[in-house]
Amino acid sequence: MAPVISERTQLARLCSSKDWSKAIRILDSLISGSSAVQDICNRAFCYSQLELHKHVIKDCDRALQLDPAHLQAYILKGHALSALRKKEDAVLVWEQGYEHALHQSADLQQFLELEELLTKEKKGCHIEYEAHGTPMPQSETISLSHRNSSENCNTKDRLSSPGESCDIAADTSEICLKSDDKFDSRNKLHDEDRNSNKFDDQANGSPDVLDKLSYNSESCNDSSDTSESSEKVSTSIDPFDITEIFRKPSNKFDFPLKINDDGRKNKKFCVARISKSKSISVDFRLSRGIAEVNEGKYAHAVSVFDQILKEDPEYPEALIGRGTAYAFQRELDAAIADFTKAIQCNPAAGEAWKRRGQARAALGEFVEAIVDLTKALEFEPNSADILHERGIVNFKFKVFDAAIEDLSACVKLEKDNKSAYTYLGLALSSVGEYKKAEEAHLKSLQLDRNFLEAWAHLTQFYQDLAKPMKAQECLNHVLQIDGRFAKAYHLRGLLFHAMGEHRKAIKDLTIGLSIDGANIESLYLRASCFHAVGQYKEAVKDYDAALDVELDSVEKFVLQCLAFYQKEIALYTASKIHSEFCWFDIDGDIVPLFKEYWCKKLHPKNVCEKVYRQPPLRDSLKKWKLRKQDFAITKQKAALIRAADSIGKKIQYDCPGFLPNRRQHRMAGLAAIEIAQKVSKAWRSLQVEWKYSNKSNSKHGKRSRRRERIQMASQNRGGAGCSTSSALETPSYSIIDDRSYFRSMSWQDVYSLAVRWRQISEPCDPVVWVNKLSEEFSSGFGSHTPLVVGQAKVVRYFPHYERTLNVAKTVMKEKSFVYSKMDEIIHLSKDGKLEDIMHAKSCSDLHRVVGEDFWLATWCNSAAFEGKQLEGTRITIGKMGEQGYDFAIKTPSTPSRWEDFDTEIGTAWEALCNAYCGENFGSIDFDVLEKVRDAILRMTYYWYNFMPLSRGSAVVGFVVMLGLLLAANMEFTGNIPQGLQVDWEAVLNQDLNSFMESVKSWLYPSLKITTSWKDYPDVASTFETTGSVVAALSSSND
Repeated sequence: MAPVISERTQLARLCSSKDWSKAIRILDSLISGSSAVQDICNRAFCYSQLELHKHVIKDCDRALQLDPAHLQAYILKGHALSALRKKEDAVLVWEQGYEHALHQSADLQQFLELEELLTKEKKGCHIEYEAHGTPMPQSETISLSHRNSSENCNTKDRLSSPGESCDIAADTSEICLKSDDKFDSRNKLHDEDRNSNKFDDQANGSPDVLDKLSYNSESCNDSSDTSESSEKVSTSIDPFDITEIFRKPSNKFDFPLKINDDGRKNKKFCVARISKSKSISVDFRLSRGIAEVNEGKYAHAVSVFDQILKEDPEYPEALIGRGTAYAFQRELDAAIADFTKAIQCNPAAGEAWKRRGQARAALGEFVEAIVDLTKALEFEPNSADILHERGIVNFKFKVFDAAIEDLSACVKLEKDNKSAYTYLGLALSSVGEYKKAEEAHLKSLQLDRNFLEAWAHLTQFYQDLAKPMKAQECLNHVLQIDGRFAKAYHLRGLLFHAMGEHRKAIKDLTIGLSIDGANIESLYLRASCFHAVGQYKEAVKDYDAALDVELDSVEKFVLQCLAFYQKEIALYTASKIHSEFCWFDIDGDIVPLFKEYWCKKLHPKNVCEKVYRQPPLRDSLKKWKLRKQDFAITKQKAALIRAADSIGKKIQYDCPGFLPNRRQHRMAGLAAIEIAQKVSKAWRSLQVEWKYSNKSNSKHGKRSRRRERIQMASQNRGGAGCSTSSALETPSYSIIDDRSYFRSMSWQDVYSLAVRWRQISEPCDPVVWVNKLSEEFSSGFGSHTPLVVGQAKVVRYFPHYERTLNVAKTVMKEKSFVYSKMDEIIHLSKDGKLEDIMHAKSCSDLHRVVGEDFWLATWCNSAAFEGKQLEGTRITIGKMGEQGYDFAIKTPSTPSRWEDFDTEIGTAWEALCNAYCGENFGSIDFDVLEKVRDAILRMTYYWYNFMPLSRGSAVVGFVVMLGLLLAANMEFTGNIPQGLQVDWEAVLNQDLNSFMESVKSWLYPSLKITTSWKDYPDVASTFETTGSVVAALSSSND
């Protein structure tokens, strides 16, 4: 007891000498040990003497949580609110206290004081601690009684009007760390906070907007081959993607008690009476320094704190104040040093722990930041502000479960925290709680309809879920609030781009760049849109501008790498626009090293040293511009475009995350028609050969058909990573003499038609044949499709989580082993591991049983060779951070695997040709064509399990299936069922027959016998040049 009595004696003396800061330190120590309500109110009183009004409110709230009838807390809180010019709130608090006093009259003095306060306020009098000499109310006398201690100190300290005091930095319970580049997302997600793109605190009351940048154009039926799917998470985006905080000098801490313009005119720090004695106390110099911080006079504030620290180098409050001023000046290392010293001087200084945590978060030191904020919560367990801060840091660190816990606790304590609600929405969305996420975003907007950040987050949320109409409605609201909000134009540009409306995207991105010209995301995206629609000069200009942007994050560096590669591809494409489309041959013309670095988004240094660059565009070279005739819509072109738009819509997945993309639909339709036309010619040639063979040699049964591959020398004349050699494993499937081509048309020729259309339709996507890459091909480079990244659930693919997990468990049980990251066998037959595996409920359970990162390979049974199993998809599980996992499927294209599937699909193609040619040729009898349909599904199944492209395999597979059905006089007139992704059906079915039965149930009833497609103009001659193809894809009604 003696130490406690000693502390209380010291506290009484400090209050008598008006040394409020040191008194607060004593009270901190007492409260940490007992949390007595009276001690908390005593500390609130001390804070009130330093005009730290928000700290007063926090302590009063804490006291009222412990004792809702404690009248002194109501009185002090009301005064603090009044000082903050929240008089209506103050009256409400006093009325609440008065109601309690009516029912329990234990302290008549405080009851009468509350009654007097309410009476004066209702008469319109301004309530102050001191107003023209009016004594402070008696309840402001600090009570130091505690348990058996009878030591009291009645202190009456008259101050200048709280209504005339500046809000102070040490009173700040929230520092919102602003960022140029938030998330990603990932997820993925990037905040835009450049000088011209900042949220106006006064106009909108909102900090920066979080955005998951995504250039994933695979909005239609393209899933398992998303080697770039990290761009999408979201958040997304992406995820996320760690946020880069405090990158620009313009970024600063956001003080929640910022003074508006009117307040600054009226609020003056009054020290007149004290200055007469020429002895300003340390506390009031501290208050002046904090006021300077609030007014943005950081250098002056530092000088004030320097004076205090010169007299007392270990004054914690001055160290915290100077650290905050340093942080505003972007001197974060100096700020952290001051906060650290404050902690060393007073380990119980919760404010110092909090501030250091915020500064560390600004430097991207998220682990250390979370540690500091967690320590700060030990001193203020129910601090909504610290929970809010830690929740945001956890979100940026992609610890979404912890973020949800913190932010949920925050909004329970502070129901009007709009920022906490919108970040809670982001975190919930990341873990797949979409309904709750939407509710949180809407709650944030309910609190403030002008909260731009929440509107932007909700926009991205709806776009990620493939709800474009709702996303556009949100953006319309944003632009009504602030027509010069650059981020809104960027988001709408992203939305239009993802929907294939590139010209609309260009318009919005141009407006956004007129406001914020250094936005690399907008520059890159607009360049890609110019590139897609054939405006190569403008595309190259934007790619160059993106390359010149000053880097301040890893995400921007990746965009710059992509800008380099995309510029070269744009120059290559420009050189081909007046050549026949069949000579647009990225796989044959571009050297493997360039394509590999492009796919992997690697630094282009090696490419620059080893690959010849494309010569630059010159204004005089009009031949590199699209011609008027390319855009002229003839009757033949119009007929083909109408048919293509109708057929192409059938590729659309009705699943979350897959936006309808009109450009991709048209691409798919034109590709399917061209495939049907060319395959039909090939079958006609084979039919003639079959008839001739039967006549001349009927004894020998089926003819043996000569299968040829004709390899063309590159027609490229130098340029963007262009190869002058065609010495690759497989040929560049170019078209030559019709008769020989159609007679020897291989399965690669068929699929290459669709690949070429996919490459030209969205040039930002590196769609290439994997076996055309460099020697890395032999190490198994292939597609990578994540279902879970860390704690984030990938919106497109997580619906397949349970099924993929069950497939993994089945394979592990049957094989009794998996492979480590180093491809070493890990045996599972001992210690009951197989039993534990079968009881596993999550990928984390499987990882725990195996004990390390691992992968396993599914298989698919061969239809060509009985009893043979082909290596299917690899399912991988790896640890990410402390609590997250990477759960994904990968399809490595090793040479041996390539050879197996080449043979398998080749055999399937031959079976299809045999099924259609001969007696069934040209049939329009649905039943007669059953074997043809089954053969088409067989090819499709093995293509999906093969996944031979760097990306785009899913949409290419479905387009070829549509084209082959059309060639056999069958048109798919239905839609892919909701929630179903055809490529995943193939990947997760180890047996061909199981896949076929699954697809037949919805595909076959929607097939219509038709020969009308034969009346369509020839695609290859109608859209003869690359330029005419680009024009056709770009002439959507946008």
